[in-house]
Amino acid sequence: MGLVQDRTKTVAIAGLGAIGRKIALALDHGIPGMVLGAVAVGNPEKAHGFISSLKQPPQVLALSELSTDADIVIECAPAAVLRELATPVLQAGKTLVILSVGALLLNDDLIDLAKACGARIQIPTGALIGLDALIAAAEGEIHSVRMKSSKPPQGFHGAPFLVERGIEVMGIKSPLQLYAGSAREAATGFPANLNVAIAASLAGIGVDRTQLEIWADPTITRNTHELVVESDSARLSVKIENIPSENPKTGRITAQSVIALLRKMGGHLAIGT
Repeated sequence: MGLVQDRTKTVAIAGLGAIGRKIALALDHGIPGMVLGAVAVGNPEKAHGFISSLKQPPQVLALSELSTDADIVIECAPAAVLRELATPVLQAGKTLVILSVGALLLNDDLIDLAKACGARIQIPTGALIGLDALIAAAEGEIHSVRMKSSKPPQGFHGAPFLVERGIEVMGIKSPLQLYAGSAREAATGFPANLNVAIAASLAGIGVDRTQLEIWADPTITRNTHELVVESDSARLSVKIENIPSENPKTGRITAQSVIALLRKMGGHLAIGT
């Protein structure tokens, strides 16, 4: 009798920006156990050239249609469309990979929906080194979690927190602290900049107890995150300097983290918590 082969999982991607395109290319080049079946894009005409260049061009569907045939749906879209995308995916009992973690905080009832429908929400490690260790520390007692996130000024362009207060950061000559407080309080003000902090909060002691500083720093060229965790099992102190992608708000490693997650899902050896 021959060996039974694992069923290939079909992946759909919502959004073909800097992250979505890199994930699509990786799938097109080949990730064991995975195949790209569909995409949803805001401007199909603009994305037509890229999609047609793939060896196996996927279907172009509406956000609400992605869960029809896909086993795994990856959200690489603006945070504002998370609910529209997530609801049918979770109702269908599928796996949803979320990058807009801050938007999940504002729509946390989606977690209950996933539980009720037997679906799964997966948050990649992304730009945060040490997330596995933080998850392990949470099995014991964590006393405090502090994070400092610094980005070049252009990484904060259009952030509601700055727009509402009339704060202009593009002309600053030295580091400027934009925010200090809980991760929850910052969620609505920095929806495109908080994914790392929210992921750390959900992995650790929650968004209310996780303390966050946000800095615009014209002296740096990389998105930098510093995390300090005090717990009964270890003191964690880590720093990562991410090279920005074509989108200055997002590091290159974010897309690579999703690709690594897909390889882990489709492979037979899983390394890490």
